[in-house]
Amino acid sequence: MKHPRKLVFCCTGSDCKKSGGKSIRKELKEAAKNGEIKGLVKLIQTKCMDMCKSAPVVIVGDHFCKKATLEKVFNELKKP
Repeated sequence: MKHPRKLVFCCTGSDCKKSGGKSIRKELKEAAKNGEIKGLVKLIQTKCMDMCKSAPVVIVGDHFCKKATLEKVFNELKKP
């Protein structure tokens, strides 16, 4: 049985926060509460993932979004 929600891991290490990860996580959280992705994702906040040179890092399902932007994350969420 396939899981109905996609797992989204947001790194909250210091380099990711400085590179914009904090705002990405905040906007994803808002969209998951009452936006277009409501009920489709499970947002998980992680500690440093040791990929600091690629900050900010967001993992959507099994895909790593390096130097993530909100557009990249939403594009990955729309893929089946």
